[in-house]
Amino acid sequence: MLLLDDTALTCLLKRDPATAAHAGFGPALGHRLATVAMRARAPGTACGTEEGARMFALLGCAADVAVESGATVGPGDLLLAARGPAAALVSGWQAVQGLIEWASGVAGSTAGIVRAARAANPGIVVACPQKAIPGARPLALKAVTAGGAAMQRGRARDAVLVLAEHRALGGHEGLVARIRQLRAADPGQGIVVEVGSCEDALCAAGYGADTVQLARMTPAEVAATARALAAGWNGELVVTGSIAEDMAAAYATSGAHVLSTSAPYHSAPEEIEVAFEAG
Repeated sequence: MLLLDDTALTCLLKRDPATAAHAGFGPALGHRLATVAMRARAPGTACGTEEGARMFALLGCAADVAVESGATVGPGDLLLAARGPAAALVSGWQAVQGLIEWASGVAGSTAGIVRAARAANPGIVVACPQKAIPGARPLALKAVTAGGAAMQRGRARDAVLVLAEHRALGGHEGLVARIRQLRAADPGQGIVVEVGSCEDALCAAGYGADTVQLARMTPAEVAATARALAAGWNGELVVTGSIAEDMAAAYATSGAHVLSTSAPYHSAPEEIEVAFEAG
């Protein structure tokens, strides 16, 4: 499944031409044919191979996807191969490599967090926020999904999110008024309130929030908040932050229903080996 259209992929090809082609080496190859193969250097989760194949196709080359996004790969596994005019392959391989490396890095990081969280709590939902790196949201969505997580949403798809920054302008009184206003305007609409303390979480739940989102709280603080909310509130508790694999289990067993982490967006790209052959 392609989540980047031809316009976006063409922009990537134009923005990131290979150094050799930019220096004039590519055109010097004339009409010679060549093949290029891209392989994983380390264990991981592949992502972006479909987009990579389409990028080569836009350059007039034939490309074969060896593994689909979401597949587990090992060192030396073939990800993508393409054949066509050598100049075209030379002009586009770095852009293709960069896309697949970044997407696979996000997917692999996500997969590690999902494994760690579900090993500790099989029922935990692992998600990533929609606020991804600017300009990279479509590819981030694909990479997160390839890694086994979901994009974060409220319990209702059309939920309204009330952030801590919003509350700072009106205080608790403003929050109460806003929740009542939202509820009156659309009784079926979900209301998500982001908080940073147990006290604020109890207030939000008491005011009628369907989902309470705990931002940048420790596992111990989340656990204490979950216990405090257990009596009399049946809403959804979400913990958010840059939660890496080494902390996933602690948050997964803290009492939250959803673990939403932005950590994969800042993970290191996976390294890909690129090999050319003439003919």
